[in-house]
Amino acid sequence: MKKGEMQMSAQSIKGKELADQMKSRMADEVKQLADKGIVPGLTVVLVGEDPASQVYVRNKAADCEKLGMKSEVIRLPEQTMERELLEVLDRLNKDEGVHGILVQLPLPKHISEDEVLQAIDPAKDVDGFHPVNVGNLVIGRDGFVPCTPAGCIELIKSTGIEIAGKHAVVIGRSNIVGKPVAMLLLRENATVTMCHSKTTNIEEITKQADILIAAVGRAKMVKKSWVKPGAIVIDVGINRQESGKLVGDVDFDDVLEIAGYVTPVPGGVGVMTRTLLLQNTLQSAIRSAGL
Repeated sequence: MKKGEMQMSAQSIKGKELADQMKSRMADEVKQLADKGIVPGLTVVLVGEDPASQVYVRNKAADCEKLGMKSEVIRLPEQTMERELLEVLDRLNKDEGVHGILVQLPLPKHISEDEVLQAIDPAKDVDGFHPVNVGNLVIGRDGFVPCTPAGCIELIKSTGIEIAGKHAVVIGRSNIVGKPVAMLLLRENATVTMCHSKTTNIEEITKQADILIAAVGRAKMVKKSWVKPGAIVIDVGINRQESGKLVGDVDFDDVLEIAGYVTPVPGGVGVMTRTLLLQNTLQSAIRSAGL
């Protein structure tokens, strides 16, 4: 089979393997920067005691340390006022040793996520959520891209199938995944259709997709009857069942029978999200050094 052709026997796209390859390259770049006296630094701000957020933050810190990056976690109590959090961000914006700032979401209800995200210097917004970076993405300028959508594109490219000219269908229109991944697919010259809760005949639309991205947060919603034979299926969903098992928005075993490629949950998009966060932090350090 020639590279770039759609295939009919499904393959699981292993995010960990791709992430390990990217981290290996990044480790070399981090070492080169260290030789110049520059250590990329990521600071994560965590407000409150959300258990899932605690795990995410711990993993992000461990990822940084493995690559030789500097990692700092600022833990603030649940009752922290918005003004106090904004003062912390102002200090980090001015700190030349901090190249990436990430505020772990969700925040306590008394704090405005919009106000907080807009307070981060766009040059250090490694999550890619600041309106300046969102605008740059839409108009095609350089800027930080949200990590999960960027990870989706890397996973698609890893199949060797060219994105240009393909019909891509995105299920979900969130600001975190759905909208930015649609913009990235347009950048790659795909023809993009977005589906959401108000879309009629959604199954008929998804069956036309050469590339299908599911990002809705509904466990096993996408069945093989939704999928075009040989399609690339990227599952962004993470849903915990009553048994405690994690599953995606795609019924993996069912779709595996018809798709060309499909990402597992866990072990697919989630691993890539953390890797792209490291890449954004590294890129910020390179830019700040004028290299």
